[in-house]
Amino acid sequence: MTSLPERHEVMTLVAEAVKAGARQAEACAAISFSERTLQRWQQDVLRGDQRPARVQAPTNSLSALERDQLLAVANSEEFASLPPSQIVPRLVDQGVYLASESTFYRVLKAEKQLAHRSAERPAQVRHKPRALLATGPGQLYSWDITYLPTPVKGLYFYLYLFMDIFSRKIVGWQIYDVESSELAGEVVRDICQRENIAPDQVVLHSDNGSPMKGATMLATLQALGVMPSFSRPSVSNDNPFSESLFKTLKYRPAYPRSAFDSLLAARQWVGSFVNWYNHEHRHSAIQFVTPAQRHAGLDAALLRNRDAVYQAARAAHPRRWSGETRNWTPVSVVHLNPDQTRSNAAKSEENDLLKKAA
Repeated sequence: MTSLPERHEVMTLVAEAVKAGARQAEACAAISFSERTLQRWQQDVLRGDQRPARVQAPTNSLSALERDQLLAVANSEEFASLPPSQIVPRLVDQGVYLASESTFYRVLKAEKQLAHRSAERPAQVRHKPRALLATGPGQLYSWDITYLPTPVKGLYFYLYLFMDIFSRKIVGWQIYDVESSELAGEVVRDICQRENIAPDQVVLHSDNGSPMKGATMLATLQALGVMPSFSRPSVSNDNPFSESLFKTLKYRPAYPRSAFDSLLAARQWVGSFVNWYNHEHRHSAIQFVTPAQRHAGLDAALLRNRDAVYQAARAAHPRRWSGETRNWTPVSVVHLNPDQTRSNAAKSEENDLLKKAA
């Protein structure tokens, strides 16, 4: 509501603006005021706002004593861990009515007691894993475990699969009939030996499964100097490279439509898949070279040769190209869980890494 002196002040300001040459509508718009309201005020400059100024309190609101009684019951040992939707029916069964559920909720919210009333651990805030990048092989690995079906329903073989994110090469794998951090540690130890991994050279990313975070696995990583990185719980997008690799594996035309008869049969099939994937499969994300070629550093020469072929084809038939030829530039950096908007400092750091890698 606007008091009578405030109305007179507004009308005086608008009148001065009009006298100075402004239009009344523009003057009202300049102060975000309705011209129609001004005209109504100008009809009776002595009539103020007739609405009552007092704030009416609801007649059916709880008294201070009743509010204290409600809080005492809600915080009692019997009801402290229950929400109002559980408290009210239980009180009614005892022949007691204090207030409605909505009133319970409103009072508890006002007292900041509604956030979490049960005895279980409150939901925790999970932060996205830190952004990682690789400018060459042997810097950033990803691994996960996937199920392979067996003839017995409900029983599975477990494929442990490790890949180099930069080259997409499968650097290690094994199949067991159990999930175990001890077995995972053995595979990692074998990979580090075969790939000549030095301490503090590789970051190994995985999800939050028990084999990944088991004490034996973590102790093995610490002994090898491999730095662990973990996804958020139940967020598969944090480990996209392993998820994509498993999809490639299980959507292969040669993937068995029935279960694997034995552990040996599963290992033989996965062995043939790994050989195809590493040495024959042209990976779309790395300019259609094989992971083995990129891992060995042969992709740059291959892509330069492809570009030369395209340039020669364009020179022979220039009318077939309306613009530049296909871009065969090697992929220099591979990101894992990158930030949506990278800062200038992060971009500068990336450029420094590229210069060192060159």
